[in-house]
Amino acid sequence: MIMEQRLTDDEQQVLKTGAFGAVFLVSNADPGVFAMIRESFAASGAFAGASGLVKEALSAGGLPRLPRDSALDVESVVLPALARAVDILREKSPADVSAYRELVLAAAEQVARAHRGVTPAEQDAIARIGAALADPVGPA
Repeated sequence: MIMEQRLTDDEQQVLKTGAFGAVFLVSNADPGVFAMIRESFAASGAFAGASGLVKEALSAGGLPRLPRDSALDVESVVLPALARAVDILREKSPADVSAYRELVLAAAEQVARAHRGVTPAEQDAIARIGAALADPVGPA
């Protein structure tokens, strides 16, 4: 039987960077001041539904530091963090893997819908997020 293990501070930061970074990617795909405010509320609402180790990771400490130079710089940090978060949860708390994936994708989609519907750029960002969260292990 696999038991849930505690996450280290670094592991919590990886989960947080992936989740908050995913929201940031979608929000920046179609930027705007009023959109950002609505999108922030949408993300907060989605993350409020977290539980277990995922909730603990997302609520511990401050917000993650993300690059601000370009979307590619942000992606170069966020997408690997999402993949690493799935690996961490698979190792430490397999029951939380699907919950993390669903939470991050739900938050990204809510952020995209928060201001005038989902744009093609936002949909593209969500697709990249989904790919980063995908299980790389194929059928046995």
